[in-house]
Amino acid sequence: MALIIGGCQKPQTKADLVLLNSKVYTLNPDAGEAEAIAVKDGVILFVGSNDQVRDFVGDSTEVLDMSESYIYPGFIEGHAHIMGIGANIINVDLMQARSYEEVVRMVQERAAVTPAGEWIIGRGWHQDKWDEVPELMFNGFPTHHPLSEAVPDHPVLLSHASGHASLANAAAMNLAGVNKSTPDPEGGEIFRDVSGQPTGIFNEMAEKLIVEKLPLKSAEYKSDLLERAIQECLSNGLTGFHQAGSDQADVALFEQFASENQLKLRLHVMLSGADTTLLKTYFASGPRSGLYDQHLNIRSVKLYADGALGSRGAWLLEEYSDARGVHGHNVTPMDQIEDVVMRAAASGFQVCTHAIGDRGNREVLNIYEKALERYPEIAQDHRFRIEHAQHIHPDDIPRFARLGVIPAMQAIHMSSDRPWAIDRLGRERIENGAYMWSELIDNGSVIVNGTDAPVEPVSPLASFYASVSRKTLKGTPEGGYEPAQKMTREEALKSYTLWPAYGAFMEASVGSVEVGKLADFTILDRDIMTIPEDEILKTKVKMTIIGGEVVYADR
Repeated sequence: MALIIGGCQKPQTKADLVLLNSKVYTLNPDAGEAEAIAVKDGVILFVGSNDQVRDFVGDSTEVLDMSESYIYPGFIEGHAHIMGIGANIINVDLMQARSYEEVVRMVQERAAVTPAGEWIIGRGWHQDKWDEVPELMFNGFPTHHPLSEAVPDHPVLLSHASGHASLANAAAMNLAGVNKSTPDPEGGEIFRDVSGQPTGIFNEMAEKLIVEKLPLKSAEYKSDLLERAIQECLSNGLTGFHQAGSDQADVALFEQFASENQLKLRLHVMLSGADTTLLKTYFASGPRSGLYDQHLNIRSVKLYADGALGSRGAWLLEEYSDARGVHGHNVTPMDQIEDVVMRAAASGFQVCTHAIGDRGNREVLNIYEKALERYPEIAQDHRFRIEHAQHIHPDDIPRFARLGVIPAMQAIHMSSDRPWAIDRLGRERIENGAYMWSELIDNGSVIVNGTDAPVEPVSPLASFYASVSRKTLKGTPEGGYEPAQKMTREEALKSYTLWPAYGAFMEASVGSVEVGKLADFTILDRDIMTIPEDEILKTKVKMTIIGGEVVYADR
């Protein structure tokens, strides 16, 4: 038994790992800050002073001097797509492209080293972030013609940064049999020019027309994606990850990695709501939590109510300010969403529904409220979530806390999208209903933060900066956009630690640095709680520790 600190007897239990000479942000209201931590068997044994921790050092204890380092509870990515992160590393990453010309050039470079006829896949372009506007645009989006002319011998599919629209070249459309007479699928749209010909843009559910023609990937390829993604997450200081939608093949891969001790991250998996067979199986057997030494939870379902703001797919109560008569898309029929929500509630599963527009958020809140009335036994601890919750009607903001619905909001989206989002929504809707972090928190909500990677880079520090500054990553504008909605630094830290732990039913095990909790830590080279705001983005991850194991170190 270890000694209760303050007594006179030395602890008999010796630690496996001791970290000392640091500043530890515990997020434990009863402890505050500390200097040192002792870990035994992957669990926190002691938190306190340098002098006291030395009593836990034995002959086999590894002691790390953390001078000029700052220890935080392990950062948890609250909403992202882990296989997409790996795919972005392997495929053509267009996130930094600043013009359509640059996009085409990057695809040409990949085509030069790719056998003719093989697919070229990319992601990350965003026309509203380009420095130059192409000569030929339709409905605010580029057309396929420059891409088709530059890369005629390879089918090409380039996903928009949001993941809710794609650009295909002529070769890809020919393979998919898409032409002037191809009808729009339900919940999606094939953009067409004045003559009715496809422009190459496939919005929302129309993307499937091309995606279905992609060749199947091997098990080895998928394992490579996952391995690369895990390393990317660890190097960014992440110890936990909320995986926003997985099919049966991906779930099986996660289990394989976890069983072989390769998963590393603590993964909270949302099952794809579109996979009816998968849901039937899990609803029959019930939620599975704490698998593989608490590295895998399978107790949530991911649904989609609408699309993205950038592609004008977010479902709005009023028309888009920059597109008359356009209200966005309901991508999954609401009666189908309601059916899954009710079945999930009856089976003890958390529901996490993508909703970005104010109508999408309202419709989902209405269904959640109906489910809580039908199943009152889950009302006290259902932890249903709305993923993104970017634009909410003011009347619906208090409903989140009242219903106990968690807004999973990616602060980096505000930083990245706000300069052009005002064109989509107009000033009144931006100021009174978009990215309403402070108002949601003041109403009693907890916010689960994240990046939605690969929509944005999987950097908690960038999202933390956006949370407290309300600025772009270039540091504009002065004072931030709608500064009244900024998070405090403590709120921002909680949104990456305690609150996503709660959002995954794991707050008893992770989210703060406390005796008895798992030894998950993110160690930085700067004190992000006190340094000047403009230094936050200069901060580096020095070390990532999960279960007392150093899984990443900046050498």
